[in-house]
Amino acid sequence: MRNMGHNNQKKVAAINDLSGFGRCSTTVLLPIISYMGVQCCPVITSIFSNHSGYDSYFFDDCTDKMQPYIDEWRKLGLEFEGIYTGFLGSHRQIDIVRRFIDDFRTERTTVIVDPVMGDGGSAYSTYTEDMCRDMRRLVSEADIVTPNVTEACMLTGTEYREKYTDAQLHELAGMIAQLGPKKIVITGIRQGSSYISNYVYEENADGSVNARRLRSKLVGTTRCGTGDIFASIISVSYTHLTL
Repeated sequence: MRNMGHNNQKKVAAINDLSGFGRCSTTVLLPIISYMGVQCCPVITSIFSNHSGYDSYFFDDCTDKMQPYIDEWRKLGLEFEGIYTGFLGSHRQIDIVRRFIDDFRTERTTVIVDPVMGDGGSAYSTYTEDMCRDMRRLVSEADIVTPNVTEACMLTGTEYREKYTDAQLHELAGMIAQLGPKKIVITGIRQGSSYISNYVYEENADGSVNARRLRSKLVGTTRCGTGDIFASIISVSYTHLTL
């Protein structure tokens, strides 16, 4: 049953958790990717009744189900223009995703890794130093990474701070680029109480670097899922560049 028209439409494999309530992860990325004209093919890493920002929640670890699920895609001969990874909850999941990239990546595939590791200067409770090391290995296989400031510090072993100059952000992004990816967006950088910015860094084939900070007016409060939305849009944007 290989390639029975399965690859006529552009597809993004979106590897992330599913949160039933809370407007984040697969709940928000699936409709956005679909609306932008690309088929979203989810691989669910875990199921939450609601995201972990609430005091209590149901959680189901899907690690044991991931590889048999992926094996069926291999039988179908599926090809993906984009592979986008979000929340991964264990060493085994990171290993499974690395194998997924090795198995499904082609010269037309863009790999986007959103290293969901922490926020506000602290790692999430699920992340140990060993998992951070594993995430660095996954990041090394990415074309594009979209860490927030906390995650950028965790990936590079840099001390977190509340304020950053452009020079400091440039150095931080350059350290991430040394891991392998040539396109880095450090997200969610607060600029006082009025603005929030992203630092965009790209290494060119000739060794030159394009980098700048892009800022927007801060409206409302912090909301879960904004990183998922941002990475989804980047995933589809690069997928549309694939011939």
